Amino acid sequence: MRRIWLGLALGFLVATGCDRGSHPGNIDKSAPQFVISDGSRTVDLSKLRGHVVVLNLWATFCAPCIEELPSLLALQRQMPDLAVVAVSMDQDPDIYHRFLMQHHVDVLTVRDQDRRIFALYGTEQIPETYIIDRQGVLRRKFVNAQDWTSSEITGYLSKL
Repeated sequence: MRRIWLGLALGFLVATGCDRGSHPGNIDKSAPQFVISDGSRTVDLSKLRGHVVVLNLWATFCAPCIEELPSLLALQRQMPDLAVVAVSMDQDPDIYHRFLMQHHVDVLTVRDQDRRIFALYGTEQIPETYIIDRQGVLRRKFVNAQDWTSSEITGYLSKL
C-alpha cells in the first residue's frame, strides 16, 4: 500500500512539474509587446494589430529553422493578409544578411543579437513560432520545424 501512495505522489509531482511546451502559460493573454531594430529593419509588434501575426524565432545556424523556411515563405505568399515576422538570434550581421539573400527571404525579418525578444517570450529552443490574433492575443505556440502550408495550420490561421 505504501508503494502505491509513493507511486501516486511521485506521479503527481512529475505531472505538475512538466514543461508546458507548446501550451505556455501566456496563451490567451496579450502577447508581449516589443519594438526592435537591427539597423536595417524595425519591427513594432503593436503596429501589426489588426493582422494575424506569425512570430517565428530562428537562426541561420539552426537546421530545423532552415528546414521549415520554404514553407514559412510559401505561407506568406499563400496568405498575404498574415504578418509573418521572423526574429533571428544571429550574432554576425554579414552571415545573417548573406543567408537572407541566398534563401530569398522576403518576409519581415529582423536580427535580435541580444536575444531580447527570445527572453521576452521565454524561448529556450528554436525554432519557436507564436501565433498572435488580430487583437494582439497570443493564441498558440509551435515548437520545432513545421509545414506551414499544411491544411491543419492554414485552416487554423484562416479561422483567426
